[in-house]
Amino acid sequence: MPHDLARATLTGLLYQPSVPKEVVDYIIFGTVIQEVKTSNVAREAALGAAFSDKTPAHTVTMACISANQAMTTGKNTVTKDNGVCPSSLEQMAKLKPAFIKPCGTVTAADSSLLTDGASAMLIVAEEKALAMGYKPKAYLRDFMYVSHDSKDQLLLGPKYATPKVLEKAELTMNDIDAFEFHKAFSGKILANFEVMDSDWFAQNYMGRKTKVRLLPLEKSNNWDESLFLRHPFGATGCRLVMAAANRLQKEGDQYALAAACAAGGQGHSMTVEAYPK
Repeated sequence: MPHDLARATLTGLLYQPSVPKEVVDYIIFGTVIQEVKTSNVAREAALGAAFSDKTPAHTVTMACISANQAMTTGKNTVTKDNGVCPSSLEQMAKLKPAFIKPCGTVTAADSSLLTDGASAMLIVAEEKALAMGYKPKAYLRDFMYVSHDSKDQLLLGPKYATPKVLEKAELTMNDIDAFEFHKAFSGKILANFEVMDSDWFAQNYMGRKTKVRLLPLEKSNNWDESLFLRHPFGATGCRLVMAAANRLQKEGDQYALAAACAAGGQGHSMTVEAYPK
């Protein structure tokens, strides 16, 4: 049940980073597919984790970026691998395409395996965190949600959201040290790379005079990606942002950008800044 997964992550936050229940004012969870039996996953999870019944909670849903919507509404990751299948490049090449048969290129080998998952993230104002004795990991600076034509641009959300969030943050692509793009399918990430480097697409679909520019591959998804981590529903959004924050901390950089697509022609992008050491 989704609220059981969510309950486990809330319980985890009580021990790492050791958050007292009484300081939590509100609980927000994202869910990809709302189950009829559980009308409010966040509330059920909170009660299951023994939070006060006086702590309100609500649930949001926005397909694959539900967790991001939950995070930004409130202004780490729990995974269990069940998709490891020994194979070879020769075996993968023989798989039949899932779409546009027989000429398609998307197969089970270059697509993420959908798995159950949940995640929780502690978001606190800097002053409050320091007063409580916590050292923040990163700042969540700016975010942007977009929607677009779902017929022939279904998974191009990052392309639309990235330039908008950079403009909002008054940053450029050169300012970003680490990129974390959701990679549900190999073809999807390649399509986003292609259109980000296209003046024609920028002029005809985005109202821009010039292209955004090609993502620097040496900065992109350096710590693995959704395709290999199996895209756990309910955890992908937080995982992307935590990967970005952890990379900044480990590599000594300043800015990261996380972006993802979502079913129905939606997408998001957000900027993260490392907390000073």
